Amino acid sequence: MEHPLLQTYGPLDGWMILLLIGGVSISFFLYQVQLATRLVILGASDSRFDSWGQRIKEVITGWLGQKRVLEDRIVGGMHVLMFWGFLMLSTDMFDLATANWFSQNILPDILNGPWNGMVEFGYTIALIGCTAALLRRVVFTPEKLKGKSQLEGNFILVLIMTITTTSFVVESAESPSAFWEPLGHFVAGLGLADVVVVAAYWAHMVAICTFFVLIPVSKHMHLVMAFPNVFFYDTEPMAKMRPLAVNESGQAVPLEDLDIETFGVSSYEEFSWRQLIDGWACTTCVRCQDVCPAYESGKALNPMQIIHDIRDYANEHAPILLKGETPDESILDRMSAEAVWACTTCHACVDACPVYIEHVPKLTDLRRNAMMETMEYPEELNVAMGNLESASNPYGFGMHERGNWAEGLDIKIGEPAEYIYFVGCAASFDERNQKVARATIGLLKEAGLDVGILGMQEGCSGDPARRAGNEYLFQMLAETNMMTFQELGVKRIVASCPHCFHTLGKEYADYGGADLEVFHHSEILAKLQEEGKLPDVDKDGSVTFHDPCYLGRIGGIVDEPRDLIGGVDVEVERHGTDSFCCGAGGAQMWMEEDADKRVNQIRAKEIAETGCDTVAVGCPFCSIMVKDGLDSVGAEMDVMDVAEILWEQIVAKDAEIQNNFRKKSRGSRFWNSRKGGFN
Repeated sequence: MEHPLLQTYGPLDGWMILLLIGGVSISFFLYQVQLATRLVILGASDSRFDSWGQRIKEVITGWLGQKRVLEDRIVGGMHVLMFWGFLMLSTDMFDLATANWFSQNILPDILNGPWNGMVEFGYTIALIGCTAALLRRVVFTPEKLKGKSQLEGNFILVLIMTITTTSFVVESAESPSAFWEPLGHFVAGLGLADVVVVAAYWAHMVAICTFFVLIPVSKHMHLVMAFPNVFFYDTEPMAKMRPLAVNESGQAVPLEDLDIETFGVSSYEEFSWRQLIDGWACTTCVRCQDVCPAYESGKALNPMQIIHDIRDYANEHAPILLKGETPDESILDRMSAEAVWACTTCHACVDACPVYIEHVPKLTDLRRNAMMETMEYPEELNVAMGNLESASNPYGFGMHERGNWAEGLDIKIGEPAEYIYFVGCAASFDERNQKVARATIGLLKEAGLDVGILGMQEGCSGDPARRAGNEYLFQMLAETNMMTFQELGVKRIVASCPHCFHTLGKEYADYGGADLEVFHHSEILAKLQEEGKLPDVDKDGSVTFHDPCYLGRIGGIVDEPRDLIGGVDVEVERHGTDSFCCGAGGAQMWMEEDADKRVNQIRAKEIAETGCDTVAVGCPFCSIMVKDGLDSVGAEMDVMDVAEILWEQIVAKDAEIQNNFRKKSRGSRFWNSRKGGFN
């Protein structure tokens, strides 16, 4: 049979028809892609052209290998089948559009069989993936998809199924190999009429052309934008925020030399070009939505919608934006201030996204503008920010009181030491967390470390100010602390607060702290335990562990706190890097929360379901929030820091030893040094 493309259909040859429908669809596709590209490059500059080796590696594992997609084995498996299937079958499109010119004239004969086999395999796995996905949507609909229109997604799946199934019919007319193309060979054996093959060919090509039209106007634009989104991902540590301005060496410009006109982001074009790609790279998989504590607790924030808002804003205002003008509607108006201020900066959304979308930086950039320029932020933050500025702690206590918790501990204060215990604001002033500080110092001294504290010379790390958007105040605090570190020769820091651990260890590098070694207390205590300098925990009762966001997911410290307490008896359903936020991060600790929409209650219920006697924590704010949450849900569980668990055991054993010694001494004769004889 003559190839369908070479046949004549009334007044038109087949190639004319394909040229017409293909030209229209591809032209529309290219127009929309260039429009999106022009809208993206309106964004501010962003240095994402470094670390090429690292970026290529991430493309191979993240984009090509689909590592994040496969974290959801069922849905991810379906997507991988379609993704890899399309990569393989796409090589066949040019051949079909040229009446097999490529395979007959360009491809060496020896490669024809393997290539045809790869193409058929691609069509097959794509069909399997599409069928499974359609069944999931229509028959086994998950809760998150119920009540939402599935027309677009289902239509796309039907198109892909049309492309795959018709390919086997077209293939059957080309003498397919039983070895390389078993499905095509099987269909050939059915003896289909030529008209069926011709119809299948045109259905195949029309479906492809229709797909080209739909790609740029649907979520499937991620087929184009996911690759650059992954390639230009942020190579900096997760949750590391950028300074207001940097010099030629990449360091933050000191406040005294700072000369900038605007703070943060107030308009579309003030987002960086990389941030803007996110809008078109989104697959609408709702994974970010599923893990967001603000969304789950019923607040206004939906991280996926934030990304869609930016894309939709650009598309709707494209003529104005491309003229270099500013639309009447601001980007903040589109998102809503309530959504911006609901974020806990836990980065669960960023970690879950299969195409490396950066949700949180957009929100913190908007906060910077609201905090430092427009002054439109939650009023309750005034107290915390005022206290940070005047007393270097959000509680408002005098700096001279910062070391009072250490009274009677015989510890270096404001003196050089091998290790400086950076206490943090909570453990310095909150009575409950002062016990954690005393336990931590006790353990470090028990292990024989040369350790001291800064006392009144310690200031807030600046985390609350930075996450709230007050970047100027953060930098002021950071520069002050760095001056103290340099004066005392501080090189190694131990922090029991994960927020301090992250800020000092990851973010102070931009302010002269690149040489600092910062350890979370669970990290160094577990190491000392491993070295035999501290005893193992002999647990009394069952224990679970709540992973703080800035320790587990952001800090990468998961095993150490568990090792320190001798393991956990029952894990919370969401744990490790997948842990659910306590609700305190992102300066939420200092803002009012609707009693009916409290994040810590959700987490407390999950913890209570373990049935354990004690929940161990490794963060002062988690300690407060988890305890409050457990009380609110009526769960009777002890909340203890990992350091407390070990220290209480040591103290208890010391007391037992002393008591046993006294008992043995009661009936014994002992040498009286004063009288020079036995009594």
